Amino acid sequence: MQELKQEENNQVVTVETKDWSNPSPAGLVAYAVACYCFFAVFTGKVESSALPLLGCWLVGGFVIQLVVGIVDLKNRNIAGGNLFLFFSGFFMLAGGLEMFLKYRAIADGTAIDTRLDGYAWLVLFIIMVLWTPAFCKRFNLLSIVVIILDVALPFVALADMAVIPKFPALHISAYALLISGSIAIYVSSAIVVNGTYGKTIYPGL
Repeated sequence: MQELKQEENNQVVTVETKDWSNPSPAGLVAYAVACYCFFAVFTGKVESSALPLLGCWLVGGFVIQLVVGIVDLKNRNIAGGNLFLFFSGFFMLAGGLEMFLKYRAIADGTAIDTRLDGYAWLVLFIIMVLWTPAFCKRFNLLSIVVIILDVALPFVALADMAVIPKFPALHISAYALLISGSIAIYVSSAIVVNGTYGKTIYPGL
């Protein structure tokens, strides 16, 4: 909450303005949806015909995480705000658009050199590792979400770069994403419920 002083009819009037609420729970839900969907794709539980559906879910997540990132930055959350911003752009929007492109290429029999994706994922992995200490200042479940993501990303990057075989690399990444996404669901729920009641209902934050 902030107080702004304004002059009105030669009198000082104090106007209270409230900061926006924490939007991170919605961003974590979008993250968890992406993790679960990638788990299904990486482990072969769904066929390539599901790629357009995955694209739709990721584009939906882009909208959510873009809003979350902007609001977090407004609330001076530099780590969370920037994380959700680059998640929204690269994990969600770019990833979603690629699902449509890859599905079209498969349908048309067109070859795509997806090794380029590996180099992009490599940058994201390096950034995540270097940013991780910012999320461990107060070690909690959110810290674990980020750390497990650090485990998943290099396998995706190296597999896409064709440096290591896709199997078992993508399976390792898939299960790491599943665990990270599951913890994110709990963290999201804890933030909402604990924040609503003003006390600890779900522990671990």
